[in-house]
Amino acid sequence: MKVVLTGAAGFLGWHTRVRAHAQGVHEVVAVSRDTWSELPCLVADADAVIHVAGVNRGTDEEVEQGNIDLARDVVAAVRAADRPVRVVYANSIQDGNGTPYGTGKATAASTLTSLRADGHTVVDVRLPNIFGEHGRPRYNSFVATFVHAVAAGESPEVTDRPVELLHVQDAAQAMLDGLTTDADRLDPRGTQVGVADVLALLHEFEASYSTGEFPDLSTAFRISLFNTYRAALFPQRYPLPLIPHADARGTFVETVRSRGGEGQSSISTTVPGITRGEHYHLSKIERFAVVQGSATIALRRMFHDEVVEFAVSGDAPCAVDMPTGWAHNITNTGDDVLLTQFWSHELFRPDAPDTFPHPVTQENDA
Repeated sequence: MKVVLTGAAGFLGWHTRVRAHAQGVHEVVAVSRDTWSELPCLVADADAVIHVAGVNRGTDEEVEQGNIDLARDVVAAVRAADRPVRVVYANSIQDGNGTPYGTGKATAASTLTSLRADGHTVVDVRLPNIFGEHGRPRYNSFVATFVHAVAAGESPEVTDRPVELLHVQDAAQAMLDGLTTDADRLDPRGTQVGVADVLALLHEFEASYSTGEFPDLSTAFRISLFNTYRAALFPQRYPLPLIPHADARGTFVETVRSRGGEGQSSISTTVPGITRGEHYHLSKIERFAVVQGSATIALRRMFHDEVVEFAVSGDAPCAVDMPTGWAHNITNTGDDVLLTQFWSHELFRPDAPDTFPHPVTQENDA
């Protein structure tokens, strides 16, 4: 299915694009602010539109009218296609709550669902508060604001209240589910948690991870929040130094310490000049620790151009933890066999490996 994705460069849009790429089922055409004027042409030969683009900051009028105008543009493009097109709309549980944002989202939903009278399918996806990797502080969610504050050694003031939080990859899956569902509306559910509890967990993560130790990863919510947190630390805090303990017998280096959850370690050897990896993960937490030899670890965020590289050596033990949604590899740059330990937070499952092949060095992502 050929799918036009609006807001593809934004928070939910990027995660939806990465998840669609990992699943490899749909051809996704990314639309951002820079290519918005091309929307009618792009929709003309598409099977569906996932409408994620929205406005959630600005004056009251800019927020309300901005969401309405975007929906009107999508409707015009779909009607101009003059054939059935499925539309999946990233709506919000704030729809109709009386705020400018809620009113704008509700009017946008009504505008889009008017397409049903013309024979088009419209799926309304009501998302709760979403959070996740690469969220912008003071913009996408309070979680992103907390993450960056804790990473900077700050402790923001909290007005505690219960909130429903949905990880952005789960929100992305709901958007993709909208491409095949028979329902007119989807209501993905998140985790009920207190705002103060979120901040407490982030402080717990910082206290543990600042020493290189993994925190308790025994629940899906903890894993999602920890992935969100460590994304804000990359690449500034890496590689993580490991402390060797030497005596007459040799050297001992503790490469992984974890406080809870699953975990699996493996050792690999790599001959000179060979590269391993060339893949990315959606949720897996993975650590590379070179034990012997020299290597370069390279990473690139999906659909971005910049490659981040770390030169590592067994002579100065350190670890690099792979952020989700980043293609990564390790290359033996020395003259001898490279010995590397790999650790992941979960046991390897052949039926769901969460490993998607993709090169680090590439001009354009398919």
